[in-house]
Amino acid sequence: MCLIAFAYKVSAEYPLILIANRDEFHKRPAQKAHFWTEDKEVNILAGRDLEGGGTWFGIGETGKWAAVTNHRDIENIKQFAPTRGNLIPQFLKSTDSAENYLQHLQKDAAKYNGFNLLLGDKHGVFHYSNISNSITKIEAGIHGVSNALLNTPWPKLVLAKDDLKKEIEKDNFDHETLFSILKNENKAEVNHLPETGLDEELEMALSSIFIDIDNYGTRCSTLLLISKNGDMKFVERTYDSENTSNVDDVVFEI
Repeated sequence: MCLIAFAYKVSAEYPLILIANRDEFHKRPAQKAHFWTEDKEVNILAGRDLEGGGTWFGIGETGKWAAVTNHRDIENIKQFAPTRGNLIPQFLKSTDSAENYLQHLQKDAAKYNGFNLLLGDKHGVFHYSNISNSITKIEAGIHGVSNALLNTPWPKLVLAKDDLKKEIEKDNFDHETLFSILKNENKAEVNHLPETGLDEELEMALSSIFIDIDNYGTRCSTLLLISKNGDMKFVERTYDSENTSNVDDVVFEI
């Protein structure tokens, strides 16, 4: 993912409401969310990156979930680093708690390019980045992460968090309302752009919540709602790169 906003223990009905966009090159092949059937012991629901073999977002039958974003730092890219997308299935297949998994990951995290990893289980929600090398247990509230560290106030993340908060306060939000937050194409003001090593024109193009440029853009949006009873609703919306008004939704309830 490249933008994730979530409300944790804010709604009485849904202790977790998470919305996310995956931004990627259009030519990079991927499968929509589905149950991975090759492992008979652990059922994982996730999309799949067919180039790297991992995923950007996934959930497990035991109530675990995980999402990853890249940390953008153009000047410090490792050419032969392992794919960050494997961090998610590794966690979902393991018997480790989220916190224990992150503690083990810290030992080898430096070999990856920069990332943010959000993990959830029955013990809570946790964030880890190999840039800060610190594990954070998330407190109740509205949080988010894009291609910088947790809650870094990039304009698009601030906007996504604010809009999510407003919709939850209405107490009558639906899927389309949440997806509309993720479809916002408004760009940041020039003086509010982050500095990540890109030229100003490209930094501007990437400053919106929803991205649509020639060879790169928002490939899919994901909603995850976990009810007070522990039921999980997962909705993934894939966009047609030729016409982003054309969408294909898959819905799962676990």
